Order: sequence, then C-alpha cells, then structure tokens
Amino acid sequence: MEIERKYLISRPPACYTSYPHHFIEQGYLSTDPVVRIRREDEAFYLTYKSKGLLIREEYNLPLTADSYEHLIRKADGHILTKKRYLIPAEGSDHLIIELDIFEGRFEGLMLAEVEFPDKAEAESFIPPSWFGEDVTFSGEYQNSRLSQLP
Repeated sequence: MEIERKYLISRPPACYTSYPHHFIEQGYLSTDPVVRIRREDEAFYLTYKSKGLLIREEYNLPLTADSYEHLIRKADGHILTKKRYLIPAEGSDHLIIELDIFEGRFEGLMLAEVEFPDKAEAESFIPPSWFGEDVTFSGEYQNSRLSQLP
C-alpha cells in the first residue's frame, strides 16, 4: 500500500544537492491500470499501481537490465527522467521527502513526494515552507499522466 502526498516546488531548499540522490528513468506500459518500468541507478523494476490519489496499492517486481531494455522500447508515451533527492523531513524521525528534479522533456518541473505509514499521518502532515501547491488530489502531476502529454 502506498500512502503519498505530492507538492509542486518552485524553489527547492538551497542545500538540496548535498543530500543523497538517485537517477531515475521510467516508462509506462499501461496507464489504466498503471504498469511502469523503472531504472533507478543500476536497479530495475516493474511496478503495478492501482487507481487512487492519496492511497493506492503498489507492487514492485525486480527486472534484469536486459528485460528493462526490452520493455522500455515498448513504453507508451514519453520516457521520464529525473534526479530524486532524499531529504529528511524536519520534525520527523521517519519521513523522507523525495524531491524530483525532472530532466529532458519536463526539465524545470520539480515535485516533492512524501510517503506515510498511515492515512492519519498523511492528513495531518504540515509541509515545510519551501513546498508549493499540494497537487495530491488533482492527479494532474501523476507521472503516468505526464508520460501521456502531447
């Protein structure tokens, strides 16, 4: 189960590049239901996500590099690339802010996601001052949707 909130970012914190990060490339084999393939550094995954905005089921299965390369050529729409910075959330001993800085087609787009252990914590979360608009419930900034934009 994935419980996650998503925010637009216009100015990330000044020190964000000092945090650990991953390079992510991903494509979508289907957007309804969501079936995604992802390369995260040197790891490869196939992910299924159910419908939903704040809460949805998510299953990850490992892929080999060869199977990923085969499947990425079959992806619908745009391949998304981004750097994901992992920033500890202030005031929490367990929440991590995943700051995505998009590259390529969506260069300039910045989104922050925070995953929660339960719905109550997600609903009571107070975002840091550098977060912009909460876009969790719009669906407009789901990566699967971005991959299908003209």
